[in-house]
Amino acid sequence: MSRSAVLTLSCPNRTGIVRAVSGYLFENGCDIDQHQQFDDSVRDRLFMRTQVSAPDEIDLRALAEGFAPVAATFQMTYDFAADHNARVLVMVSKLGHCLNDLIFRWQAGGLGADLVAVVSNHETLRPMAEAAGLPFVHVPVTPETKEAAEARLLRLVDELDVELVVLARYMQILSDATTKALHGRAINIHHSFLPGFKGAKPYHQAYERGVKQVGATAHYVTSTLDEGPIIEQEVIRIDHTYDPRALQTVGRDAEALALSRAVRWHCERRVLLNGASTVVFP
Repeated sequence: MSRSAVLTLSCPNRTGIVRAVSGYLFENGCDIDQHQQFDDSVRDRLFMRTQVSAPDEIDLRALAEGFAPVAATFQMTYDFAADHNARVLVMVSKLGHCLNDLIFRWQAGGLGADLVAVVSNHETLRPMAEAAGLPFVHVPVTPETKEAAEARLLRLVDELDVELVVLARYMQILSDATTKALHGRAINIHHSFLPGFKGAKPYHQAYERGVKQVGATAHYVTSTLDEGPIIEQEVIRIDHTYDPRALQTVGRDAEALALSRAVRWHCERRVLLNGASTVVFP
């Protein structure tokens, strides 16, 4: 129950959609506070985000069920969600710059989410997590324990009522089964040298090639490694004076910025999947 909610939907484009949606919301005592839409002329599909409020608490289940006939008429995929801070679980390995940035933004109230736990395959970042008051769960991963480790992760997601899993430089590849279980609710970050500079020491490879831009990409996790629908990218201009260490520093800044924006936009229900791509409402 909430006094504000967000409706997100997509459907084949045709006339009458906005009128039908706004009419239903009005009939159910909802005021439209914010409305955004995008007409994808290439795919002939409409995407919509509508934020509403009401003087009394909104029964989201009843509102969603009552909307079903409208959705059927227009072949809509839709969701009503409470306008609240989403519960986020962060996964890390040894590098802490993204986790540190997420913690800072969460504590400052600018993340649009509540961090509820940190899961790691190493003990390295336990002090950082616990200093922020976050439960730290050490889940070692080896080829022999990988299946059990991922099963434990999914149990934690259920037990903590997690709405989003963030891979903040978590250096393990999730199995197909786990990526499917977390479809549309797991975000990863990687340096944008991929696939140009694969393997070890990508920043050293970039230095050797004389790159002029450093970047990072935040995307949804899929079974295809680092090729999920892109949510946000950050690019920083550099020059020949940047050695590998300076490239790493700038690259980590880009990673933290891109990841925090992607997390916030997802938690504010501003990201809609569009096939292998996304629609992101500002």
